Amino acid sequence: QVQLVESGGGLVQTGGSLRLSCAASGSISSIVVMGWYRQAPGKQRELVAIITSGGSTNYADSVKGRFTISISRDSAKNTVDLQMNGLKPEDTAAYYCGARDLHWNWDWGQGTQVTVSS
Repeated sequence: QVQLVESGGGLVQTGGSLRLSCAASGSISSIVVMGWYRQAPGKQRELVAIITSGGSTNYADSVKGRFTISISRDSAKNTVDLQMNGLKPEDTAAYYCGARDLHWNWDWGQGTQVTVSS
C-alpha cells in the first residue's frame, strides 16, 4: 500500500498560481502512474493530470497549457507536483493525489482544497 500526503492548496485570485505537492511513501516500487484528480461540489471526481513511471503525461483539456505535472524520486518516496498557472474560478475544487499500481489499484490522499476567487 502507498501512503499519500498532499500540500499546497489555498485561496487565490483569478489568474494566480498555486503549486500542489504530493509525497508518496510505502510500496512506491509498485507505482506505475501518479496523478491529480479534482472534485467540485455536486460534481464527479475528474482527471486533472497524470504522469507515468516513464514520464509520459496526460492532461484534461480544460487545464492544458496552464497546469504542469512533474515527478521526482528518491529511495524513500516519490513526489508529484502540480504547477497551476492562470487559475480560473472553475478550477475551484478539492484536489486529490492518486497512485496506481500494475493491477489498477488506486491509493488516494486526503485531498487539498483549491479556491479561486473571481
